[in-house]
Amino acid sequence: MTTRVGIKEVARLAGVSTATVSLVLNDRAAERIPASTQERVRRAALESGYAPNRLARSLRTRRTHTIGLISDRIATTPYAVRMVEAAQETARRHGHLLFLVSTGGDRELEQEAVAALLDQQVDGLVYACMWHRVVTDLPQGLPPGTVFLDGRPAGGGFPAVVPDDRGGAVAAVQHLVDAGHRRIAYVDIDEEPPPEASGLRHQGYLEVLERAGIQADPALHVRGRSDAAGGAEAASRVLDLPADRRPTALFCFNDRIAMGAYAAARRHGLEIPRDLSVVGYDDQQLIAAELDPGLTTVALPHHAMGRWAVEVLLGERERPTQDDGVVLMPCPLIRRESVGPPSVRDPDRRRV
Repeated sequence: MTTRVGIKEVARLAGVSTATVSLVLNDRAAERIPASTQERVRRAALESGYAPNRLARSLRTRRTHTIGLISDRIATTPYAVRMVEAAQETARRHGHLLFLVSTGGDRELEQEAVAALLDQQVDGLVYACMWHRVVTDLPQGLPPGTVFLDGRPAGGGFPAVVPDDRGGAVAAVQHLVDAGHRRIAYVDIDEEPPPEASGLRHQGYLEVLERAGIQADPALHVRGRSDAAGGAEAASRVLDLPADRRPTALFCFNDRIAMGAYAAARRHGLEIPRDLSVVGYDDQQLIAAELDPGLTTVALPHHAMGRWAVEVLLGERERPTQDDGVVLMPCPLIRRESVGPPSVRDPDRRRV
């Protein structure tokens, strides 16, 4: 039978009192104990195989050093899994264990998950969504400190972090305008009801056109399924327009739609970026960087959002001060090779 190493053994090895060991290992040493002594205590604990009695500590501190993360489908979504990874890394860095429950969107299972995690006396909950959405049907019993990740509660009342989809679209379309494009199409997603990001990205698109003095053409706002085939079909509709109305650049709702736009361009005998510029959204792994040429796109800040949510939950970061409690995480533009100036054959090419 293995003998459990206790705090007295750590104190003996480090040559300090048990009180000093307790202060150091419970992160309460601060400036009262020299850094060299703290390091000696931690090294003695590591070398001796000391493991704290978490049950006893939780009874004393009323904290279990665990947090729960409830998600809809995030755990099975390859390009959103970085949120979970960041949340888990951040929790561990601050001495907490993350319990993940993926409900698959099942409302009954979601309610059961909230109750089960609270029964386990987790120190807090993160409610995560697979995509940016407004959550209108909250589970009952969410504790006051719950943090929303990639979604925001309809009635407010909880801190939340979501991607700045409008700002990301502004960066993407401005990049196309700066390259000289005047006829820019928005290849949107065709879903009912449309996702929150669809409208926000459309707002950013229109904002840049207006600022640049470009009249928005409704014929250049098309919708397609959220996959390569849907993107190809939607992009073909604008590429089939007469030459004087055909776009010289496409801003696509996501990278899968952009991948379809590449196929549509090839079928129309167009070369990217010589004849047509394309910008995507998501910076999805195995798509954006692997397309030929590499796709310029807007990255969703999954990792930064996951880290933010846990830091706010644990009090390591200030809670948002906005009235609605929502923080917009910047979506950076990732420049690759799919954007160039309009073709010299384009009669509306800007003189810059």
